[in-house]
Amino acid sequence: MRHHRQHGRNPEIKSWTVSEPDQPLHQAIGRLSIETWSKSFIDITGPIDAWINEIGAKDGLITVFIRHTSASLTIQENADTDVQRDLLDALDRLAPQGAGYRHSMEGPDDMPAHVKSALTATSLVIPVLDGALDLGTWQAVYVIEHRASNHTRTVTLTYQGGFKRLAP
Repeated sequence: MRHHRQHGRNPEIKSWTVSEPDQPLHQAIGRLSIETWSKSFIDITGPIDAWINEIGAKDGLITVFIRHTSASLTIQENADTDVQRDLLDALDRLAPQGAGYRHSMEGPDDMPAHVKSALTATSLVIPVLDGALDLGTWQAVYVIEHRASNHTRTVTLTYQGGFKRLAP
């Protein structure tokens, strides 16, 4: 029988009410069209922020979902672009081209792109507090393009929560 012991102090937990119990939660759904270029990180924090502002979101959750199997999403550091380059290099080492993949009909970069997408994320859930993404100081939301050529990627945004005003 295993016993789990927690080391250190218990974490401080802060909570607050984001809407009155008699106020229903609402949702809004939108889409972003993102132009990508070969094996890169594309910061989509600005367009997500703009959409949150446009719909009048207040407090809730936003789900960010990419509708592709050879691109993915991540939240990563936005202060030093070497982080992004190092992550791309690491993903290339984890899923190199020419590794003898069976699936090759769409080109030599396609199957490694599927592996990289499986190792990262196709959806993210981010808290929205007082109309803004609750990201850390050095965090940004990125589309990671895993293919060697440019693409147009579709990202679906679903916000659920309270609104400063009801969405149009």
